[in-house]
This record gives sequence, structure tokens and C-alpha cells, in this order.
Amino acid sequence: MEPGDIERDHGLIAAVAAGDQRALAELYDRHASALLGVALRILRTRQDAEDLVHDVFVEAWQRAGDFDASRGSVRSWLLVRGRSRAVDRLRSLEAARRRGLLACAEGGEDESSVEPIWDGLDRARAKRALDALPEMQRALVELAYFEGLSCSEMALRCEIPIGTVKSRLSAGMAKLRRAFAEPSDTRRVER
Repeated sequence: MEPGDIERDHGLIAAVAAGDQRALAELYDRHASALLGVALRILRTRQDAEDLVHDVFVEAWQRAGDFDASRGSVRSWLLVRGRSRAVDRLRSLEAARRRGLLACAEGGEDESSVEPIWDGLDRARAKRALDALPEMQRALVELAYFEGLSCSEMALRCEIPIGTVKSRLSAGMAKLRRAFAEPSDTRRVER
């Protein structure tokens, strides 16, 4: 995103907080595709992902006044809300399926066929930062973010102690935070 885009988003979220429906529609146009990409990656079905995007924008409408520019961009605020809601929804859906309340999704979208939908610049920045991480840190970050796995679930899947998962995940996230704190043209992740 360009610096002007960030300022535009701040103006839009302030207008949404004041009850401007057109501002909400513009925020939706600007960020729904990225949010849908994250939701698809986690939930794996288009209907569940689209429902989640709708819910996140309803929440944005209701809670726009809570946005704090000092904590990040509007886009990040929306994506964090979306990811959190997607992980919660995935766990609820899986629990319902285990209890026999929902049929298992047959013929649904294969996890590997779902790619996040990001803007070119955001995607390139995120890819560079992730690619610069050591392999095990990157794998754990991807399992946590894209699949919504808990540390204990990652430990089971990767067959490593939970303490190792936590330390590698923490180190990877710290490197990503540092990479995104640097100016966009010099982003590098330390090894």
C-alpha cells in the first residue's frame, strides 16, 4: 500500500465510526479481497469465507471507533480480526462435525488449491519476509496463521516438543515484526 492509501483508510475508518455507510462500502472494496483470501486459506470453503468477510465488516461498522492508528494500519486491523474470527469459526465447525451436528465437507476445496488473495505489493512483501525465515520457523508461522493451529497441534503435526514450537514461532514472529518495521525498500529478515 502507498502512504496515501494508509491516510485514505484512516479517513475512511473515522467516517465509518461517524456512521458513513459509503465509507464502509469503500473500505470493503479496498480490503475485502485480501480478507477473503485469508478466510479461504483457513476455512477452505468459499461460503464460510464469504460469511466471515461479511461478519468482519459488520463488526468493523460497529467497532470502527475502537481503531487505533498507533497499533497498525486499517488493513492490518481488519485482517487480524478476520484471521481471529476464521480460526474461531474453524474450531467451531470442526467441533460441530465431530459431534455429528454438521456433515463433513465432501468435495470441498482442497487446502492446497486455495491461495490467499493479496494485493501485489503486500503479497510480495509478505512472501519475501516469510521466505527469509529459516524453514522450521516459516513452517510454524504458516501453520499458525494459515491453518489456525495451536502450539500443541503444531507440536503433534511436526513431531517436536511444544517448547520448541513456542520458541521457534516466537523467534519467527519477532523477525517478521522487525522486517515489517523497516522501510519497504530495505526489508530483510535476519537469520
